[in-house]
Amino acid sequence: MNQITTRDRTTADAAKTGTPDQVSQTNQGAPHKAAPAKPRRSVLRPILMLGGVAVVIVGVGYAWLTGGRYISTDDSYVEAAEVNTTTDVAGIVARVLVHEGERVTKGQELFRLEQHHFRIALDGAKAKLAQTAEDLAAEKEDYQRMLKDVDTESAQVAQDQADFGRYASLIHSGGVTRAEYDDARFKLAADQARLESLQEQAKTQLAKLGGNIDKPIDQMPEYMSAAADVAEAQRQLDHTIVYAPFNGIVTNVESLQPGHYLTAAAAAFGLVSTDDVWVTAQYKETQLTHVRPGQKVTISVDTYPGQTWTGVVQSIAPASGSQFSLLPAENSSGNWVKVVQRIPVRIEIASGPKDLPLRAGMSVEVSVDTGHQRHLSDLF
Repeated sequence: MNQITTRDRTTADAAKTGTPDQVSQTNQGAPHKAAPAKPRRSVLRPILMLGGVAVVIVGVGYAWLTGGRYISTDDSYVEAAEVNTTTDVAGIVARVLVHEGERVTKGQELFRLEQHHFRIALDGAKAKLAQTAEDLAAEKEDYQRMLKDVDTESAQVAQDQADFGRYASLIHSGGVTRAEYDDARFKLAADQARLESLQEQAKTQLAKLGGNIDKPIDQMPEYMSAAADVAEAQRQLDHTIVYAPFNGIVTNVESLQPGHYLTAAAAAFGLVSTDDVWVTAQYKETQLTHVRPGQKVTISVDTYPGQTWTGVVQSIAPASGSQFSLLPAENSSGNWVKVVQRIPVRIEIASGPKDLPLRAGMSVEVSVDTGHQRHLSDLF
């Protein structure tokens, strides 16, 4: 008993006055007693674990229920109507009236070719047209003359027939000689042949006039052909001046210089529209279940952070982009692998910041408000 009491007293004194190491050494000699259980921590732990799981499930469920309304993609770009200005006539460039990056309006002159030889061609076509009109008028007059010749020859044939009839009645009575009778018969035959020839010539002349002597000259084939030549010469002259087909900005203008020989249909420089601008979004086919034309769209452009534009779905392409590729997928081959296709969606830009220009090719992100609401029944 004295030994135990002395050791306990030593331990108590060490706890009061000794160092932590001394206390630890003292406690090592004492028997270890189990700490009392903490029932409160044991109860809270499963409650917190189950509560955390429940919160995650509720959060995921809420996100799923509200997440089917907006369909977004960053595979989308600004597009605009663009054209390579050109003309269908060949010639030497006389003047270029615009500069690189200049904003032009519809109908504004962009450049023109040398017009001298085109004017010569037009003058020649007009002269040919005038000559054709005079020739047709002369042919009408000639036809009228031929008709008169036919009438004159018809009267002569009638006279010959009368003379031949009298000679035929007198030949048996000796009133005329056999030579006079033969002369009358040969003269009648010759005049009849001449009459037939004149009639054929008149028919031919009438056919040249279109079968109708009363038809106006400007409706006759020869005149219309000459008039078409004049129109073509005028068209070529007009096309030596190239105008802007729409409002836009010209680009790559330096590739065309005065003195350059521009072949027909060769590209001169580019023109990008500033009015006809839209967004093409390449959506996955699985995202288009509830997308319809007319739905509202929110557009954000990478170039202008924090700025947004609004638009509407204008149309959904009738085919995927791969259908128009040069090397479409061979789905009938044994190496076929199913790949989610991209369907182009055209988005019309309705409104947005007016002082921030949108340029063709800019990367954008679009979000379509489909208005669709998910329900728990969709899971079953």
